[in-house]
This record gives sequence, structure tokens and C-alpha cells, in this order.
Amino acid sequence: MSRRRRRRNRYTFPDDSEHGTPVTLTEEEARPLLQSGEIVSGYRMPWGSNYTFYVRIGAGPGKFLRAIYKPRDGERPLWDFPSGSLYKREYATYVLSNWLGWPAVPLTLVREGPYGLGTVQMYVEHDPETNYFDLVEDQADQLQRFAIFDLLVNNADRKAGHCLLDPHGTVWSIDHGLTFHPSFKLRTVMLEFWGKPMPDDVVRDIEALSRDLQTTGDVSGRLTEMLSPAEVGALLSRVGFLLEEKSLPALDPYYNVPWPWV
Repeated sequence: MSRRRRRRNRYTFPDDSEHGTPVTLTEEEARPLLQSGEIVSGYRMPWGSNYTFYVRIGAGPGKFLRAIYKPRDGERPLWDFPSGSLYKREYATYVLSNWLGWPAVPLTLVREGPYGLGTVQMYVEHDPETNYFDLVEDQADQLQRFAIFDLLVNNADRKAGHCLLDPHGTVWSIDHGLTFHPSFKLRTVMLEFWGKPMPDDVVRDIEALSRDLQTTGDVSGRLTEMLSPAEVGALLSRVGFLLEEKSLPALDPYYNVPWPWV
């Protein structure tokens, strides 16, 4: 399969200066605003099959926090995922990544918004023309963790554009609605890491996750609020597979890939 890079069309965002000054906050500073701050303006982003909104949350006079809002009622029905469940999967993915400490997933919370219940996620400043194919050579250590994490959460839609490089050199993982299905559905552009052994520190983290899931620990209890017992059980099975193999499997490059790639 050709690895020719494909780019999304450039889209010009509206001028934020018309709405005030965007603020840069830490996760803990942003959490109360994301959870209950007033969404004062926004617009629907033009790509993606589900409704996704770039929104501005009031952060004081003339200031706002940028965020991404995905309402449950804007999810397109799918034959293989329960209706109205994608926002829960977005949140569950953040919970697991935050517990493990990798990969970097923006702070994601569940709340009510202009179009009802959904997720609100911190916006990551990035160049929308840069994607996985641009990053894989220089950011291999970060991206290998993406690939391992994608198998853990059974990510059925790891496109190249779901990897965002911020101005400080951190690569962020976004768009996790198609995760945690009990049947194996991994589809990813990250073929470079198939068959490669996992780093020792990642193995230790997955061992800790296995213990937590088997003893109904901290992360297990939080995941069961969003996922079905079958989905949590399937996660534990994938954890067991990774600990037994200590490497990612070599999958089918014609089947286990998303479309489009970006």
C-alpha cells in the first residue's frame, strides 16, 4: 500500500479577535470553565460525519476559552455502535489516557451545551496542515504510545489528522468516538509500529492497568460509568494480549486501516 501523504483541505477559521481574547490555561484552571462556563459563541466545523463545534467559553470580560463541543444528538447513527454512545467513548478514552499518563489527550468533560449533553474538550493550538505522516519520523517515541493505546481502546478510526502537534512539541491525540467496541475493530494509519516491541515502561503501566481492572480499582470504576460490562471485559482481554506478546501485532494493511487516511 502506498504511504503517499494525503492532506485535508485548508479551512480558514473565523477571526477570534471579533469575540475578544483567547486565554491559555492549564488543565486544572480550565476544568471549571469547561464543566460549567457559558458557551458564548461558536460554529460548526466543516469536516467529519458527526456534529462538531468550535466554541468559545466566557472567561471574564473580553476573554474566552476555546474548546471543542460534540453533542450526543449530533452523532450519526452507526450499525455497529450503540446510538448516542460516542460521547461516552470520547470521555472514557480521556479517563484511561489520563490514568496511564499517555498518550496526551486534551482534557475532556461531559456536560450540557447548546445542543444538549455531550463532550467539551480543550482546544489544542496546532497547524491543521500537519498530520501523522509529517510527524512519524521525528516523534516516533510519542507516536508509538499512540499506536499501543489505540489497540488498548480498540480505536476504529485512527486517521493521520487525529494527531496534533502543539507549539511546544507535544503531540495530542483527538477524535476517540469509535473506541471500546467489544469486537476487534482497530483501524489505524500507524503501520510503522506493527510488530514492534513495547518499551519497558509502557509494559509496566499496562501491568498496573491489568491489576486495576481485575480488582475494580480507580480507573475500572470510572470506565464502568461510561462503558458496558462486555466492553470493559474486552478491554481486559486486550490488556492480557499485550502483556503476553509485549509487542503490537502485525495486522492486515488493507483491512486494518481507516478511510480516508487523513
